[in-house]
Amino acid sequence: MTSSDAATPLEPLAADPAAAPTANPAEAPRLLEAPGWTYLLQEFESVYRAGGSAGGSKAIRSHRKRVRETLSAAIDANPAIVARTPVEMPVTAYLPRALDVGERGAMAPLARALSRVAPLLTWEYGYARPPRHLARRYAYCEVLGPQGPVRSDRLILGFVLLAPKTTYPQHSHKDIEESYLSVAGAWSENDTAVYAPGSLILNRPEHEHRITTGDLEPCLLAYAWTGDAGRLAAPGMKLSTTRRARVAQGI
Repeated sequence: MTSSDAATPLEPLAADPAAAPTANPAEAPRLLEAPGWTYLLQEFESVYRAGGSAGGSKAIRSHRKRVRETLSAAIDANPAIVARTPVEMPVTAYLPRALDVGERGAMAPLARALSRVAPLLTWEYGYARPPRHLARRYAYCEVLGPQGPVRSDRLILGFVLLAPKTTYPQHSHKDIEESYLSVAGAWSENDTAVYAPGSLILNRPEHEHRITTGDLEPCLLAYAWTGDAGRLAAPGMKLSTTRRARVAQGI
């Protein structure tokens, strides 16, 4: 990312000193010695236990159970915190607003826990060359998984941040089951409904989906991916539609 593409620096947030990874593995703190990361993962476990509500289909309940059981095992393993360089993207200029909105809503505990480690997050695109429309309007960060500061080869947890008036083009995930938890902002998937904070949406493997955000507020989503370890290590993110089709749709 060039200096001209850099986002406005985030407002200073009180980071947990013990949460900062170290380049020397022998000196790396373990998860349970890093309260910032520990409490964030515990909040994930809590919301997947509740799932935003007590309802949900059998498939959704099974997914929630897989996520929380795998996450519980990852926490119990007390892994070392792996050094990753904090990286901002243009869209992270919206992160302070998204956290402010999130802390006033149904997902306030998760939003507050994320704010404590916000200066340590590594935001990225997931594509070697993201569509021009997305380069300033989207990014994600992995907090647990094969590339996260907290390592797991059976589960990926992270956050997606989208600017207002953004459409994330149609895509799917091969051999990966995905769920979104709405933390802040209103959004829709495939034009079927408008989801508010606290909503949980399940996308089965190969399910084609497109995300559209509201006009005024940024959208912050927590996500979970479950699947084969090999697939989670190399998910091969790829948009379903062609560039010509995206241009025709204005995205």
